Amino acid sequence: MTEAKQQQHKVLIIGGGAAGISVAARLAKKLPANSIAIVEPSTTHHYQPLWTLVGGGVGTREATERAERTLIPAGVTWIQDRVTKLEPEQNRVVLQSGGALGYEWLVVCPGIQLDWKKVEGLEGNVGKHGICSNYSYDTVQHTWPTIEATRSGPALFTHPNTPIKCGGAPQKIMYLAESTFRRRGVRQAIDVHFVSGMPESFTVPHYARVLDKVMSQRDITPHYLLDLVAIRPEQKVAVFARVGKPEERVEMPYSMIHVTPPMSAPDFVKQSPLANAGGWCDIDKGTLRSPKFPNVFALGDASSAPTSKTGAAIRKQAPVVAQNLLAAIEGKPTTATYDGYTSCPLVTDYGKLILAEFDYDKKLKETFPFDQSKERWSMYMLKKHVLPQLYWRGMLKGRA
Repeated sequence: MTEAKQQQHKVLIIGGGAAGISVAARLAKKLPANSIAIVEPSTTHHYQPLWTLVGGGVGTREATERAERTLIPAGVTWIQDRVTKLEPEQNRVVLQSGGALGYEWLVVCPGIQLDWKKVEGLEGNVGKHGICSNYSYDTVQHTWPTIEATRSGPALFTHPNTPIKCGGAPQKIMYLAESTFRRRGVRQAIDVHFVSGMPESFTVPHYARVLDKVMSQRDITPHYLLDLVAIRPEQKVAVFARVGKPEERVEMPYSMIHVTPPMSAPDFVKQSPLANAGGWCDIDKGTLRSPKFPNVFALGDASSAPTSKTGAAIRKQAPVVAQNLLAAIEGKPTTATYDGYTSCPLVTDYGKLILAEFDYDKKLKETFPFDQSKERWSMYMLKKHVLPQLYWRGMLKGRA
């Protein structure tokens, strides 16, 4: 690649999702115009937390969508292309179009990769044979019709043995589906199962105890350390491998199955010098700076920050990255620190929500002066009406 074909940028941001736009908006207030560029192939941007409600029959997926061009901060260059290779030794990234971009400073936040192909028989069958998933814009519209069509038999809701975006989402749609079955008078004919590759219902015991109680009260059967590896769509059979004993398989028939696919960092991150042993973009969990390449920062779902991968985590990470990057540009110490704060609004029914908030140490970081582990209508309203506005008008503008 010759220098003539390589554009150069002071700050290059990979990813125009929640993380990339939030960081760009903060940096654009401090840096000269046109010194920041975002690489993002998509023309649309989605507020994904509402997909749970879309899958539960509340709202439309179109309402979660905005044109990407309307969200790019003023003075920031949008490069509509896809990164295929990271070359941090040369301060360069390679693009799908064949070009390359040079940079002085790099912010890596391309989001997470949905590995549909890792479940045999899944790809291409979502929306058919009783299979649904809230986890992409292209599939979420199939969830509600699938729930509506279920009148009897087993209903399975899966959680893979990998980190995922919004760790509570596989349960949220399960609770809405179970509530729908009850309202329609078919619950007695349906067995609801939560089948997870994880060892417990939630990583924080304070909230796990409440979720375990909710499942018990509503006659939902949990199964742990079972990872979905295959689906036989025509027979409506799901195949799980026991975690730690992958040769041991468990087959479960289903009438409907909501699948949360395995997830990982994008391949170009996994295959780069920036990746840790798990494939995530390696960073110091406090400063969010690469320990190997000091002109690289990362945040969001593709980073190695050991916390739940949520938009709420990004909301706290973005100001840390922006502050530390600006300090580094000026040759000053990076003193801003991220404590691992994340939040998971756990919908447990229509009009009920548990607002989980915690940090790296699983210590509670609750916002409100009451026990947020209790199901509340007010917190459901917060998720449905307040948080989307905070996202579009605050977080993506660099204000919240």
